[in-house]
Amino acid sequence: MPRPRRVFGSRTGGRRRPSGPRLPGPVGSLDVTHTRPAAVIVLAAGEGTRMKSATPKVLHTIGGRSLLHHAIAAARGLDPVHLEVVVRHERDRVAAHIASCDPDCLIADQDEIKGTGRAVECGLAALPDGLTGTVVVTYGDVPLLTTATLRDLLAVHEAQAGAVTVVTSHLADPFGYGRIVRDADGSVLRIIEEKDASADERLITEVNSGIYAFDAVVLREALAGLGTDNVQGEKYLTDVVGVARARGRTVAAYVLADVVQAEGVNDKIQLAKLGAELNRRTVEAAMREGAIIRDPATTWIDTTVSIGRDTVVYPNTQLLGATSVGADCEIGPDTTLTDMEVGDGATVCRTQASLSVIGPGATVGPWAYLRPGTELGADGKIGTFVETKNAHIGAGSRIPHLSYVGDATIGTGTNIGAASVFVNYDGVAKHRTVIGDQCRMGSDTMYVAPVTVGNGAYSGAGTVIRHDVPAGALVISDAPQRIVEGWVQEHRPGSESARAAAAAAAAAEGPVAGEAASGRHTGDDGEEQQR
Repeated sequence: MPRPRRVFGSRTGGRRRPSGPRLPGPVGSLDVTHTRPAAVIVLAAGEGTRMKSATPKVLHTIGGRSLLHHAIAAARGLDPVHLEVVVRHERDRVAAHIASCDPDCLIADQDEIKGTGRAVECGLAALPDGLTGTVVVTYGDVPLLTTATLRDLLAVHEAQAGAVTVVTSHLADPFGYGRIVRDADGSVLRIIEEKDASADERLITEVNSGIYAFDAVVLREALAGLGTDNVQGEKYLTDVVGVARARGRTVAAYVLADVVQAEGVNDKIQLAKLGAELNRRTVEAAMREGAIIRDPATTWIDTTVSIGRDTVVYPNTQLLGATSVGADCEIGPDTTLTDMEVGDGATVCRTQASLSVIGPGATVGPWAYLRPGTELGADGKIGTFVETKNAHIGAGSRIPHLSYVGDATIGTGTNIGAASVFVNYDGVAKHRTVIGDQCRMGSDTMYVAPVTVGNGAYSGAGTVIRHDVPAGALVISDAPQRIVEGWVQEHRPGSESARAAAAAAAAAEGPVAGEAASGRHTGDDGEEQQR
C-alpha cells in the first residue's frame, strides 16, 4: 500500500523539510545581534494544482490572513532592506493581493523556466545590481513560520559567516523529503532527493525545509552556472549547496525543533490541518495574555484579534478580522464577531456582528444581528431578535427586543419599545431617523424616515410616526376601534372560523340552551347539581 503524502508536501527542486548544529534553547531564543538582511525573497509562483481551486493556492486563508500574507508578515518582521515576492500563476490577482498586504513589497515575475532556483534567480534580477549581504528565501505557503525562527536562521548564518544556511528538521518518517547529508565534521555536504538517495542515505532523518539564508554574491553566481539538465527540466535551488561546497565555502544548517512551522500547504486537507494548528496556538496565546477561553476546541480566533484580561469567551465563538475585545467582557456562546470593537465589561451573547462598536458595559443579544455601522454607547442594550444597521445608539439607550433599527441616530437614555421598525427605505433611497435623549417609545412604533423625535417625547403603542415630533410631546396615531358583527358568517360561511364562531355564540347563550342542545337532564337532585 503506498504511503500517504507527507504534510510538508513535495517541493520542486528538493524543497522537502528541515539541519546544522543543534542550537541551545527554544526557537527564537538566540541572543545574537544581526544586521538587516539585504533581502527576503518569498516564492509564490506555483499554481498549486492539488488545491483543486480557482483561487491561487497562496491566497487561501487561515487565521484571518492568506497564506501569502502570513509569509509576508513573518518576513517583514526581519526589517529587510528589500522584501520581494516572486509570482507567476494568476500574476495580476496575486500582485494586487500583495499590494493590499504590504504596499512596500516588491514584485518579481518568474519566466517560463521552471524550478525554485529559477524563481530565486528572477527575484535577484529584480533587485539592485551588485546586491551584497544576506538573502533569505522562504515560501508563500508556510503560514506558521514565524519572524523569530527567521531571526534564528539569520543569527546562525551570520555567526558562521556561511555561504548557505538551510533550515532542517528531524522526522521520524522522512519518506518523500530531501535528506541532509553531512560530512565527518558535521557540516552540510549536500542535499539529496529521495529518488536519488542510496539505501543508507534514505535512513537519514534530517530533511530539507527549503528555507535558506544565502550570501547574495554566492547565490547569484551559483544560480548563473546552473542548468536544467535533469529529469524535471528545472533549475534546482538545492544545487547551490553543492556549488558553495565546491568553492570551499561553509554550508550550515539550523535545526528547527518546531517542525510544523516549516510545513507547507499543498491541498485543502493540509490547509485545514494548519488552520487548526494555527488557531490552537492563537487561542493559547490569548489565554497566556489573560483571556479565559472556556472551550478552546470550539473557539476560533484570528491572528489579528486582541482580547483583554479576564474576558470570558464561551463555546462556539468566533472572533475574526480586526476585532478588539476589552477587559472583563463576556463573549458568547454561539457568537461571531468580525472587525468589531467591544469595550470593557460588555456582554455579547448569541450574536452575529460586523464592522460595529459595542461600548463599555453594554449588553447585546441573545439572537442579535449588528450590521456594519452600528455604534452602541456605554451601558446600552441591543436585545433579543434585534437587527441594527448604520445606527448610532447613545449611552444607556435600550432596544430590548424584536425590532429593526436601520439608518438611525438615537440619543442617550432612550427606550425603544418592542416590535418597532425604522422604516428607512422608500423604494428608491435610504433615509435617516433621529430620536432624542430620554424618549419613551411605545411598542410597535413605525418610524417613517426621514423623521425626528425630540428629547423626552413619548409614543403610544402601534403609532406610525410620519412627521417630526416636538420635545416632550406624546405622539399617537389612534383611530376608533370598529367592529363588524357577523362578518365571518357572512363572508366565510362553512369555514373553520365560522364554525368556531358559531360554537362560541352557542356557548354564550347560557347554560339552559347549552344543556338542551346536549340533551342533558337538569333535574334538581343534589348529585346532578354538584357536577
